[in-house]
Amino acid sequence: MAVTTDFLVIGSGIAGLTFALDIADHGEVVVVTKRSSEESNTRWAQGGIAAVISPEDTFDAHIKDTLVAGAGLCHEVVVDICVREGPDRIRELMDRGARFDREKDGSIALAREGGHSARRVLHVADATGFEVERALLERCRAHPNIRILEHHMAIDLIVMSRFGGPDVCVGAYVLNMATRSDGEDDAKSHLVETYLARATILASGGAGKVYLYTSNPDVATGDGIAMAYRAGAEIANMEFYQFHPTCLYHPQAKSFLITEALRGEGAILRLPDGTPFMANHDPRKELAPRDIVARAIDFEMKRTGSEFVLLDITHRPASFVCDHFPTIYAECLRFGIDITSQPIPVVPAAHYLCGGISTDLHGRSTIPGLWAVGECACTGLHGANRLASNSLLEGLVFGHRAAVRLASTMGELCKSPFPEVPEWQIGDAVPSDEEVVVTHNWDELRRTMWNYVGIVRSNARLRRAARRIALLQDEIREYYWRHLVTRDLLELRNIATVAELIVGCAAARHESRGLHATIDYPQTNDRFAADIVVKRGVVPHLRGR
Repeated sequence: MAVTTDFLVIGSGIAGLTFALDIADHGEVVVVTKRSSEESNTRWAQGGIAAVISPEDTFDAHIKDTLVAGAGLCHEVVVDICVREGPDRIRELMDRGARFDREKDGSIALAREGGHSARRVLHVADATGFEVERALLERCRAHPNIRILEHHMAIDLIVMSRFGGPDVCVGAYVLNMATRSDGEDDAKSHLVETYLARATILASGGAGKVYLYTSNPDVATGDGIAMAYRAGAEIANMEFYQFHPTCLYHPQAKSFLITEALRGEGAILRLPDGTPFMANHDPRKELAPRDIVARAIDFEMKRTGSEFVLLDITHRPASFVCDHFPTIYAECLRFGIDITSQPIPVVPAAHYLCGGISTDLHGRSTIPGLWAVGECACTGLHGANRLASNSLLEGLVFGHRAAVRLASTMGELCKSPFPEVPEWQIGDAVPSDEEVVVTHNWDELRRTMWNYVGIVRSNARLRRAARRIALLQDEIREYYWRHLVTRDLLELRNIATVAELIVGCAAARHESRGLHATIDYPQTNDRFAADIVVKRGVVPHLRGR
């Protein structure tokens, strides 16, 4: 029997939880999250949230910095909205319990990161996301209208056109992994449940696990984007994947990000022999936008044959480093690196997806009833390259805007009864005795993306990637229909779809712009100053402004 709710939120990061809190006084909210509720990209955000808080800063300056970083593809109306609404959303976040660092005089401490012309990044040492997630989750758990379902993973969206009805999303099929008892077989003990909602909100985060090296946690498998694509929603700008320039390079370290704020506080990038190199690539040196810094590191690693470069902040006082970056100091020390006296070995890693599900100014997708907020959405804020610390800002602003718009239409939404939809059908599917197929394809897919669709691309590399991904897709589809679903299988299915979308959009952009750099088209081409859009059954193509 179907579970009904007013709002079904898929994801428990800053965007989804902000939406849930802002809408909860108007209806029942179910938040579905596939692992623990704390586990999201938000939790691991180190740097902070960019907003115009200082009287010495201006909206115009933040807007300009965002547009410059976005390399001509930002939607200016969206940039204006996010920048101007940001301070109010920050104040609400503080009212909800988020405690940002402050100066000795009590004013909010502001950091500066690459691409910013002023100090405007609110932070909590180097663990901002952890504090934001804590505050929002505490409020959500205390609200009587919000129900958080941990260890529940959405499989596919329920769109009525699939059953001969109108093209409207009415909910999702959800794999319940919370019912498992110790000793039970995973596949047999997991239930697929039907959730119907008056509005379905995808807030599922990014897709960094599509690449071999990423700063993202294991949950970042592009689930929302893949589901929206399968449902027929428009997807945009998937070629723009931001590689964070600096992740810890150590054989035992996994996905540990070294925040850009280190460079904002004067850290210097050096070759393994100690030579600084950023002045050879950009006059802003270490404070250049992330795409430039990541390409510079990639170039120097390839030129010298090095497996890493060094990030050096040893010239700052040890007390300053420990006070400002306690998490990084402790984590590096765990691997034998004292960052107060030793430079940090770093490499670039997949970090943030600037594309995603196309939305309007309120988070609505191209499918009625389906909304998208946060990293899984493509609002147009980031253009071809995200300005540092604008991502949490976007989650706050659009989580709120979606809630405000839906709250204003509650009367209309509640007029229609929930539809009748078929329950999940397992057909002839059986439990798998070949999990090695999943792990092998997972590894091959991510290596293919890293080797051929990374920081610098070419037509030949993209063609190789497309051929291999098509073969993997065939194998995954066959496996999917033969076996009962598991989280690992669903995540593999989703990252394969995301990989296909990234390659398709990258192949359609015949220029180098922002995060998309190709040796076959090294120059920016004004003809491509537009979004690349794709939907199921339609090849990626330019959409003019």
